[in-house]
Parts: sequence; structure tokens; C-alpha cells
Amino acid sequence: MKKIILIEDESSVVSFIKKGLQELDYDVSVAFDGATGIRLVEENAYDMVILDIMLPDINGLEVCKEIRKKNKTIPILFLTALGSSENIVLGLENGGDDYLVKPFKFIELVARIKSLLRRSGHTNISDMEINDMDIYHFGDLSVNDYTKKVTRSGQEISLTSTEYKLLLYFLNNPEKVISRAEILEAVWGVNYDLGTNVVDVYVNYLRKKLDNHEDEKLIHTVIGMGYVLKKS
Repeated sequence: MKKIILIEDESSVVSFIKKGLQELDYDVSVAFDGATGIRLVEENAYDMVILDIMLPDINGLEVCKEIRKKNKTIPILFLTALGSSENIVLGLENGGDDYLVKPFKFIELVARIKSLLRRSGHTNISDMEINDMDIYHFGDLSVNDYTKKVTRSGQEISLTSTEYKLLLYFLNNPEKVISRAEILEAVWGVNYDLGTNVVDVYVNYLRKKLDNHEDEKLIHTVIGMGYVLKKS
């Protein structure tokens, strides 16, 4: 059973979501303020966070930042009435993995939850065997897709869940020039038509971590077209 924490202060929204998800066999915990939400995430092993932005004590963006300081991989879905393009980009750039605007259809919420859990790889792998299909190598870069361990030149690299998904997408498309629109759809799971720079922001995050102290750069910009993973 997947464990989800809902950080939301509107009791009607909480009741609606909790009842619906419990009927689908999700284990749902609730925090009505940001401070409680942060504490519960630190104390418990959740598979996912659903997070409102407009909370009574700590802004949801700040809650997300605090969670990300200690947990880089847990999927975080922002659920809020702030639906402008700027707010969506702000949520994603502050560590969120997806963004659902109120009012919403429950079926869409469930679809987003399933997509995030699937893409995050929150699966118990202790009894599973690792095979060659789960290991990616590109030059001196190595990724184990079961343990989510990333190394370059033997040094382990810590990535957020979104950075990891972005890297995995590049590794599945080596030497191919990939457009920003393709990356948005593949990594975020939704076709955000926002004129947003979130792809550029996350590519830069990833570059800094992969290429830190390395002479050979792996992710290259193709002007006017997108990005490509290739050896220099």
C-alpha cells in the first residue's frame, strides 16, 4: 500500500481527497499546516507528498524546499488555486515534480499520482535481481536504475527526483538532439505549453552536478533545437 501525505488546510478538500484515495487503497496522512507537514515527512517513510501552496503558516514553496533538503527523491505534487504560468514554473523550479490546479477532477489527480509514483521508481527492490538492463553507462557516467545511484569517475552524485528523470531520459536517447517540448512531456508527464524556461533551469542544474570538476562535458546545447547527450 502506497503511503501519501496530504499537506492542505482546506478541510473540504482534505475530506474529498482522503476519502477518494483511501477507496483506491492508498494510505493517506494529513497535515493542516506546513510545519506539521515537514515534521511528518521527516519522521515517516512516505511514497509521495501532495502539497498546497497557500498554507496558514509556511508557504508551500518553502515547505517544499525544506523537504528537499533532506529528501531529494520523494515525488511532490503541488495542488493549488494559483494557476498562472508563473506560479506553475515557480513551483517546479522550487523542487516540485508536478502541479495540479484547483478546481480539478479526481480522476486527473489519480492519474498524476500514478504517473509520479511510476516515474519516481518508489518500489521495494530488496528482493529483485538487478540485470544489465538496469545499468546505464555513458563514458565515465554510470547509473543504476534500481538503486538510483549515479556516479561519474567513481564519485557518487546526488540528484533530485526530477534531475534523475531528466538524466535517465538523456541516457535513453544518447546522441539524439531533444527539443524542450519533448523533454517537458517526457520528464514532467504533461505538455506544459507555457513558454517556460523550466527545462533550461533543470538542464543547468544537472550540468553543474555531472560536469563538476570534469574536463569532458556531457550535455550540450544545440542552438534553436534543444539539447543532446554526447561526448565532447
